[in-house]
Amino acid sequence: QVQLVESGGGLVQAGDSLRLSCAASGRTFKSSVMGWFRQAPGKVRLFVAGISRNGDTTSYADSVKGRFTISRDNATNTVYLHLNSLKPEDTAVYYCAAALRDGIPTRSYDYYAWGQGTQVTVSS
Repeated sequence: QVQLVESGGGLVQAGDSLRLSCAASGRTFKSSVMGWFRQAPGKVRLFVAGISRNGDTTSYADSVKGRFTISRDNATNTVYLHLNSLKPEDTAVYYCAAALRDGIPTRSYDYYAWGQGTQVTVSS
């Protein structure tokens, strides 16, 4: 199993950048595909980005492609999400998650572990 703790959220203005971190503990981190999801008030939790076990493959939602970058450091058991050119519609709680599936799943039910989330608020 793996335990996940996100950090780095905050209140920013449109066009600003943020870096979210997800610190993982547990034996299965290096064998897990990692993903970031987000959930806006009153809406479903949606896939944002994912990264393969060794970091050589990434996947992004169309809404963030070219603006967000996911990375991981298996030496420190950390996953990052760099958020650039932020827009008000990026406002949400961002969650880190771990999966043991092949490929990079985009459905939340394919992920077995979740963090508590970190709030990102983008003002216009």
